[in-house]
Amino acid sequence: MDHNVELTSAEIANLWTQYMNDSLSICILTHSIEKAKDQDIKEVLEFALSLAESHIKKIAEFFNQQKFPIPKGFSLEEDVNLNAPPLFTDAFMIDYLHIMTLLGLTGYAGAVATSCREDQIDYFIKCNIETMELHKRIINVMLNKGLYSRPSRINTPSQVEFVDNQRYLTGWFGKKRPLNAVEISGMSFNMKKDVAKTVLELGFGQVCQTKEIQKYFERGKNICKNHFNTFSNMLTKEELSSPKSWSSEVTNSTVSPYSEKLMLFHIVTLVSSAIGYYGAGLSVTQRRDLALEYTKFMTEVALYAEDGAQLLIKYGWLEQPPLASDREKLAKG
Repeated sequence: MDHNVELTSAEIANLWTQYMNDSLSICILTHSIEKAKDQDIKEVLEFALSLAESHIKKIAEFFNQQKFPIPKGFSLEEDVNLNAPPLFTDAFMIDYLHIMTLLGLTGYAGAVATSCREDQIDYFIKCNIETMELHKRIINVMLNKGLYSRPSRINTPSQVEFVDNQRYLTGWFGKKRPLNAVEISGMSFNMKKDVAKTVLELGFGQVCQTKEIQKYFERGKNICKNHFNTFSNMLTKEELSSPKSWSSEVTNSTVSPYSEKLMLFHIVTLVSSAIGYYGAGLSVTQRRDLALEYTKFMTEVALYAEDGAQLLIKYGWLEQPPLASDREKLAKG
């Protein structure tokens, strides 16, 4: 039978989350394109902006079809100062876009997996394909300009081996086995995200005028640095390399290109996603000392994210995701 199938809660969540994230991306990308000097990087930023703008338009169509309110999100009129000088260099902006693209790919894959309406599945498959093309362009530019930090290489093993001793799982005391490729990959990925967030919090703290929020950014920067250094020390002990730092890519501008609402929301959402990525790293870790560090990091980041959400609520900036009906309230009239 032909009938109009309403969006499920999962599909609404996918669209709502993407709308919020892409409206934020449009603000950051528009200012970055306005100030970009490197033509190759500018072209990639422009491609990313075109994707975000097309997503916003399509999501609005989906919501209008269901007479669902369009999220407020972020706007160029309220959340961007196009006259402000650049806060970050072009080199960092392409790395930042790289990290955001990786997060997007994960999100779109999850959206495909949790959708059941054919138009939703098709839409998020399309988003995934577009974002994979963006990822390819970013990597090409970063490699050509010597900006990409490759994960550590390891030597090719001579044969397939199987674990024959429980000591493979140890790591607190005594001799530790070398990190395996899966553990190194997880650490490198999380370290790259730590680096990007450290630079964002350094820059945001530099231009933020509200002392309470400025202190929050400072605290987050120190947390990220500690996490990065912990991972880096473990890699260094095994003569493995760490991703490069981008802290020197913050300009000396003290004029904020973005609203404090946008900056705080951006950091809180990145912190919240970091919990999941640390969890993914923990799930494939087979050395106890590394597993313990992941567990500690997740706890620390969860508390930091909660404090950020409290600040968003305090200043009236936390836009509420769609809620299920309050049946008890409805029953009371």
